[in-house]
Amino acid sequence: MALLLVPLALALVGPWIAGDAGPRGVSFTLGDGHWLGTDHSGRDVVHQVLWGGRSVVLTALAATALAYLLALPIGLAAALTRRGWLEEALVRPLDVLLAIPSLLLVLMAGTLLDPGTVGLALIVAAVNVPDAVRMVRAGAAEVAARPAVEALRMLGEGWWRLAFGHVGRAMLRMLAADAGVRLTGVLYLVATAAFLGVGVGPDAADWAVMVDQNRTGLMVQPWAVVVPALLIVALTTGTNLVCDAVLARRPPAGKEAADDVRHRGARR
Repeated sequence: MALLLVPLALALVGPWIAGDAGPRGVSFTLGDGHWLGTDHSGRDVVHQVLWGGRSVVLTALAATALAYLLALPIGLAAALTRRGWLEEALVRPLDVLLAIPSLLLVLMAGTLLDPGTVGLALIVAAVNVPDAVRMVRAGAAEVAARPAVEALRMLGEGWWRLAFGHVGRAMLRMLAADAGVRLTGVLYLVATAAFLGVGVGPDAADWAVMVDQNRTGLMVQPWAVVVPALLIVALTTGTNLVCDAVLARRPPAGKEAADDVRHRGARR
């Protein structure tokens, strides 16, 4: 839990406690009033770390959440429809996008649109939608084939309640397991895009930019690279560990749809 809470706390609270940056000093120095030294521009590393998590963390979290928000209705519709042409129309265009490397799509869109942080989150989310749709569709198809869900269809359950109230609810464990892995991939795309100047400026207070801009002084002043890199690693590792812990405590799913069938039958 601490691995996840530390980078999240720095991203959310860091800018409030960062204070004034103060005058710039000599590049890549240790000590001299700076706890973690200075970076390539002579700025205090602690101050940059406190400010640098907001763009990386919030962009990655927003992109991950938006990707699922777009993928869920498409994947559920493709899995639950009885019309083959509709399933093909929903899935095949996304399969074409899967053939193109995600990083290439992000860089192409970033070059054409010159986005800010919000634009980068939208681009990364859109790039993750095809794979998320395939994941949702595969999980929903397995749940939709269960006898309890078929019984709900016969009882006249509406599509919205069937898709999100029953099938979607039965997929929560799978989606939670996928969220940690997907967030790791999203962080990779966001950090790599920042390395290459997409979404954030080359001199911005950003953990990913700090790693890229300060790597030339790694042997002289390692903290300017090691600290932001460790925070990014802690965020991804902590997310996966927390998801695993939640899944381990959560009781097995599978009786929700059957309970709904019994309730519907009792009301009738």
